[in-house]
Amino acid sequence: MNAVSALAAIALPPLVLAVFVLSAWKTARGLATRRWRQPGWWAYPPVVLLGIGCGVWFVGAFSGGLDVREACAARGVPFDDAYRTEQWREPSQWFPLHNKCNADYDLVPAWVNPSLVALAVLLVGCAAGAVAAAVIGRKQSEKHD
Repeated sequence: MNAVSALAAIALPPLVLAVFVLSAWKTARGLATRRWRQPGWWAYPPVVLLGIGCGVWFVGAFSGGLDVREACAARGVPFDDAYRTEQWREPSQWFPLHNKCNADYDLVPAWVNPSLVALAVLLVGCAAGAVAAAVIGRKQSEKHD
């Protein structure tokens, strides 16, 4: 590992966490002080939503652990090797997330996929909010001129 890669591996996680915390704080503060009327404020909620989305996706993607057979046994669910062989692509999909022991039991929690959809809808809503704030702000400034 060269020095640049080592520096990135050390510095990047705290930097990403700092950006997430700052965005969460700015989002909450902006809601309380009505800064959401300004288009620039709409840059903070998507960062928060993306951070939450990454966490939710991580929970779903790694819900089976490294040994799916062992995870199924720990939950008292039979592991169906024939089903897993037939559906071999399913656990590696990006969306929807599934990691099934058999045809009836999924190791991915039921709330993960709907949460990812809801977060995606909220991201689109943030874009719409930014556009609406910009249009309304422009119309108000034209009225005052």
